[in-house]
Amino acid sequence: MTLNFFTMGSRRLAVSAALAACAALPLAAHAQLDKASTEALESYFEFADYNSGTIAAEQIPSEDYKRLYVLDVRDAGQFAKEHIPGAVNIEWRKVFAERSKLPKDRTILAYCNTGSFSGQVAMALRMAGYENVRILHGGYAEWKARSGLDAYARATKDRK
Repeated sequence: MTLNFFTMGSRRLAVSAALAACAALPLAAHAQLDKASTEALESYFEFADYNSGTIAAEQIPSEDYKRLYVLDVRDAGQFAKEHIPGAVNIEWRKVFAERSKLPKDRTILAYCNTGSFSGQVAMALRMAGYENVRILHGGYAEWKARSGLDAYARATKDRK
């Protein structure tokens, strides 16, 4: 099969058009973002300050864990191995779909291993109207390294 100049030019044009369409996809996706979603994103990024959505283990007295809805967003295997006592496990990818199970009248303390997935969960929930979500700073790994349930007691003892 031989290609003539016209066929090669048409293919180049088609490839160029396809590449241009791919490059424009982010712009097209942005153009399709509805007003309510845009406003929700804007209000999310306007909330208080950088640390307003996070809380460190040293800030939580052990008795307060009973008042919190502790949400472990790691996978079931990690949760089964170890978790914060009293925590409920919903994998991070499923939390938004199962948000109706979450309380709006209690503070939700979300955590993963490091804080990255729980940060995504918190953002999605806040945009859905859950203003009661906090992220455990540093996740489970840091919580454990800071003495877990005893982190607050140790931190306050060290300040005296």
